[in-house]
Amino acid sequence: MSARRLLPLALAGVVPAAAPATAQAHGLGGVAGTPVPGFVFAWAAAIVLVASFAALGKLWPAPRLEQGPRERRHPAAGLQPLWGALGLALFAFVVACGLAGAQSPTGNILPAVVYAAFWVGLVLVSLLFGDVFAALSPWRAVARAARWAGLRLAPRRLGAPLPYPARWGRWPAALSILAFAWVELAYSGRDAPRTLALLALAYAAVQLLGIALFGEEAWSARGDGFGVYFGLFGRIALLRGRPLLSGAAVLEPAPGTAALLCVMIGSTSFDGLSGTTPWRSLLPHLGGLGSLEAVDSLGIAAMIAVIAVVYTVGVAGMAPLARGRSRGELAAAFAHTLIPIAAAYVLAHYATFLLDEAQALVGLASDPLGHGADWFGTAGTTIHPNVLGRTGTWLLQVGALVLGHVGGLALAHDRALVLFPDARLARRSQQWMLTVMVGYTGLGLWLLSSLAR
Repeated sequence: MSARRLLPLALAGVVPAAAPATAQAHGLGGVAGTPVPGFVFAWAAAIVLVASFAALGKLWPAPRLEQGPRERRHPAAGLQPLWGALGLALFAFVVACGLAGAQSPTGNILPAVVYAAFWVGLVLVSLLFGDVFAALSPWRAVARAARWAGLRLAPRRLGAPLPYPARWGRWPAALSILAFAWVELAYSGRDAPRTLALLALAYAAVQLLGIALFGEEAWSARGDGFGVYFGLFGRIALLRGRPLLSGAAVLEPAPGTAALLCVMIGSTSFDGLSGTTPWRSLLPHLGGLGSLEAVDSLGIAAMIAVIAVVYTVGVAGMAPLARGRSRGELAAAFAHTLIPIAAAYVLAHYATFLLDEAQALVGLASDPLGHGADWFGTAGTTIHPNVLGRTGTWLLQVGALVLGHVGGLALAHDRALVLFPDARLARRSQQWMLTVMVGYTGLGLWLLSSLAR
């Protein structure tokens, strides 16, 4: 099937995004309306994806990313003790604010730090500079300090860690990110500072236990949800001095990786869905499920399932062309292609939220406990919402989605050239991945253009 014949398929995938709609907010922040009719962006996105698919087939005849440099030592690693101490100090400070400060979601600094600076802001930092969380991780800092002390006080008593079970893969990380997403999007106490502080302490305790059992490197690379989450984004960092996307191409396949990325994309999608008119219209009909927590939990599960089904369809379409490879092997082999898409969804859904919350954090820094202090003279900072404006925000969102999916196509094409016996067969297999990318782009554009007034 030629790229020309694929054009109707691509356009069909973005039809939901073409319906004109206006928006007041999406995800955790947004602007009202779109600067031009939504179908213009839908057509443009479809054309870009199909053109990218055709260009890759013609201009990319051999693997380029698979032979890229392996993970380099991060520049922050040279000052690891200092960065670790900083991360531990910040963690202790914001948790103390949550426990001892005012129990107001907007008056205490902890909720803004967790949901804006940490969950979103650190993604942007990782996309620029690489996996900085590996150096800042407070539990890794504690583990390193404990091992340093143990080697000097009782070196003979330090036994070797247990081997990390290969079948676990990245499933513990996937479950951790799912749990956090549920807290953020469904849990009724998600904004309570003391609750967040206790959850943070509980998570840190689990990570320390995992490190104690399986070792720092093995657990952090597979079991630590946030460590894996930020590490995946760090693999496509812009300023790491290596070919773009090559860090994702050399990601070690492991069970649960595709599931983790589907959780990342699906939970962000639900955050966007929860602000749309169709979802709000559906809510009265879901009253039989009981609490709003149950309804939101169902919505999160449904959106993750949608993302997983679309990916599974793409893998199933490739399977007949992959001689001797099972669907499970293909799903693991192409899981890394979802990393740029997950990054695109974060940028599209949370960029305006982060800009608004960054202004709030300036004020909260002067009064982190919410007790009326003004340490730096910024407690009265005025927040100016939607600083990018309607057009700027929409262009950022659409641009992020399209570029993220083009990046996914490039990674999939490069991997196909390695796995399939000839370039012609590789191109045929990627017709299915084009369908996956168009489907995800269509979903993202529809979410952005269907937000409730």
